Amino acid sequence: MAEVSPALLSVVPDDEGKEKFKSSSHVAFYRRQMEGPHLQHRVLLDTVVLTEKGARFELLAPGTQTRLLLSVSAYKNDTVRLLIDELQPVKSRYRVPDVITREPACEQLRVETRTMDSVTLSWSSARHRARVWRFPLRVELLCEEEVMATFNSKGKLWFETLQDGPSATSDGSELPEDPTSLLWKETFRHFVDIKANGPSSIGADVCLHGFSHVYGLPEHADSLQLRDTRDGEPYRLYNLDVFAYDLYSRRGLYGSVPLLVAHKPDRTLGVFWLNASETFVNIRYSPTDHQDDQTPPVKRRRMQPETDVHWLSESGVMDCVVLLGPGPRQLFSQYAQLTGYQALPPLFALGYHQCRWNYRDEADVKAVDAGFDRHNIPYDVIWLDIEHTDGKRYFTWDPALFPDPVGLQRHLETKNRKLVVISDPHIKADPDWSLFCEARDGGHFVKDREGRLYRGSCWPGECCYVDFSSPDTRAWYSSCFGLDRYKGSTPSLHVWNDMNEPSVFDGPEQTMPKDAVHYGGWEHRELHNLYGFYQHMATLEGLITRSGGSERPFILSRSFFAGSQRLGAVWTGDNVASWEYLKISIPMLLSLSVAGVAFCGADVGGFIQDPDPELLVRWYQAAALQPFFRGHSANVTKRREPWLFGVTVTAAIRTAIQQRYCLLPYWYTLFHQAHTAGLPPLRPLWVEFSRDPSTFAVDHQYMIGGALLACPVTEAALREAQVYLPGCGELWYDVHSAKAYEGGATLSLPLTLDTVPVFQRGGSVVCRSTGSGSCTAELRQLPLSVTVALNSQGAADGELYLDDGHSFSYRDRKAFCLRSFSLMSGRLLCRPAGEDGAFDCDTVVHSVTVVGLKNKPSTVTVHVSGAKETRAAFEYTESCCRLTVSGLNLRVATDWDIQID
Repeated sequence: MAEVSPALLSVVPDDEGKEKFKSSSHVAFYRRQMEGPHLQHRVLLDTVVLTEKGARFELLAPGTQTRLLLSVSAYKNDTVRLLIDELQPVKSRYRVPDVITREPACEQLRVETRTMDSVTLSWSSARHRARVWRFPLRVELLCEEEVMATFNSKGKLWFETLQDGPSATSDGSELPEDPTSLLWKETFRHFVDIKANGPSSIGADVCLHGFSHVYGLPEHADSLQLRDTRDGEPYRLYNLDVFAYDLYSRRGLYGSVPLLVAHKPDRTLGVFWLNASETFVNIRYSPTDHQDDQTPPVKRRRMQPETDVHWLSESGVMDCVVLLGPGPRQLFSQYAQLTGYQALPPLFALGYHQCRWNYRDEADVKAVDAGFDRHNIPYDVIWLDIEHTDGKRYFTWDPALFPDPVGLQRHLETKNRKLVVISDPHIKADPDWSLFCEARDGGHFVKDREGRLYRGSCWPGECCYVDFSSPDTRAWYSSCFGLDRYKGSTPSLHVWNDMNEPSVFDGPEQTMPKDAVHYGGWEHRELHNLYGFYQHMATLEGLITRSGGSERPFILSRSFFAGSQRLGAVWTGDNVASWEYLKISIPMLLSLSVAGVAFCGADVGGFIQDPDPELLVRWYQAAALQPFFRGHSANVTKRREPWLFGVTVTAAIRTAIQQRYCLLPYWYTLFHQAHTAGLPPLRPLWVEFSRDPSTFAVDHQYMIGGALLACPVTEAALREAQVYLPGCGELWYDVHSAKAYEGGATLSLPLTLDTVPVFQRGGSVVCRSTGSGSCTAELRQLPLSVTVALNSQGAADGELYLDDGHSFSYRDRKAFCLRSFSLMSGRLLCRPAGEDGAFDCDTVVHSVTVVGLKNKPSTVTVHVSGAKETRAAFEYTESCCRLTVSGLNLRVATDWDIQID
């Protein structure tokens, strides 16, 4: 949460609140690049060198003696990497470490053709090529002779070379007194930023040929499809603590993922701009009807669409990876191979979380815990915000309010529930506190530009900030979570990293100055967007070490970067209790999912202000159908436990949470797919229906995996929902009524407060629990029900993944169970799905429901491997063509068939 006053909590900040944050006009490197002029770089084609990792060319800008080095690498997974650096810099430029987990195997490039104007590189089967043009520099990426993307298509390559630091003048001033000194010094409000090696910004444009829909670049409170930026601000990637952020804004928020995804019916393509400094992205769609487009209308209609993407970053090297797909699934896999797969969360983390700033004391926590049991509402985790600490000193407990934290955790653990506590990156500057002294004396804090400890203001008052960019510091911070060091902690305690953009109440844009200095002498400007990523990483290492490497931890982080998916979960920050914020949460989460950050959610009910009962119910219903499910609210809001709004509201919320728990076997299977294949559980419609243009701009409804379509209600007093069911020839089944609908049309669905439009796709199989229990530990003891939704050919298939839900045994000992369900020609088979691990699984299927079965069967027989065939009891509902086979006791881990005759 940001620093706020009660007055601000009553209204969403407007222009007055924006003054602390920059627009692009305040940013000198952005102005320089946009105003130009841009030098037209020349490729020295005779300098080409082929290596095991690709090809290298020297670049020269006319009128200068500065040479750059262009590297082109092709990977075996259909990705191409372009990297530009100075050939002989005065010092090394910053290259983002730790984000790319390992480079995919390189293809051996060869020169296919050479002319006076270009060199064409090919590899493998020559399906893909890279053509490097001499002047002006362009790099075309081709697939089967078709140009898919062109780097520097519009000649916007910009590369400011590093310079030796300016010497002091005779009067002792820091900067030389000449016109160029203005480039070394930048002022915003009363904050002064001095660049140690002068201006060092980079920029380039990439033209995406044939594309008119692009997505990604989280985090922004904006639509899923990125908008043309000619009419306003560019998209900004700069992690900031923005309280009650503006809606439909391109300003930077808490996290940044510089991945842009383009899609058209026959191709999905990605551009990953690996840079952790402040970055702007301009997007221009064409052909267009904008007034400044001078293309004649007749000619414009004949032009192929294209999208120009202009990247501008403050510093670092130019490192651009183009992911060539060709489809969404291949692209997600390519990106995950680069930056890591989504961590497989412990099962409890997919349950419901209850949080507030702050539960007052141990008695309050126990009372809330008991309230869930009393009202028969399942939940798994209760959270403590900053007030649980001793004077905002993290890794401590308030001795009066939380005198027995171990006892509290054990009380929750008897019910198989967990406690999460907050741990922020700022450390109270208290010379009498041993943790502060240890960090100070160990060199674990960020320095200012003069080499002193950087000090800023946050919740404890004056603070120092942990320098997580240092491996030694991360190791030290990780050790702080050891049970012997973190007094009052137990193995059931998990962690919440907040304020880690980092948030500095008295800093420029409420964050750290760009000229603060990190490990290795790097300025903060180089790695700003990595700060929260590194805290997340250190916390993960700490909790894994605490368990001896055996237990999967849960960590939520507010700030994030590319690769954060392999560390845990994120959420959308300090939202507001309004219908507009509920509505915007869906495209925000879809954008995160497309960019690889799959374990994501929004604070249920809104962090600030008080939701009316209808809004609260609708928010619970929506969030129950999203990956991370947490209710959270600020300390000045009214208490918001689900049972405080009357019987009707309590019942509706209970139903939403219970249905979430029943669906957890399916959610857990989806996270297995994310962990192994990079497929996000939450998917825009176009991911599953890639050839249906009607889905390309839809962001109010989405797919949960490949089987379920959800359209949460996000408007007040709505009595009818318009739901687009994609796919001509597809069948869709209402999950409540089992009524069938044909795809390729919009459905008008009547609504009540209890109605949440969810449809199962024909041709899919979904496994649910037969009950919700009080938490996920009880859920695991319950049998499953299997719902088979037939497609127009009378077939369906699906998977179920099971493991112990908490350890790394699935990875280290292959202790998991992955089963396939497939129905064809009236026969449902349960079989291993590829590799099947050695997991002793007692889970059983209690019932099977088949929807879309047009004729009542005469018999249903069950055959279990190694046993005699038996007849099963069944019920057929003719009005909705639904068959229910009940009274089964079929072990999931055993091969069995059900024959429907």
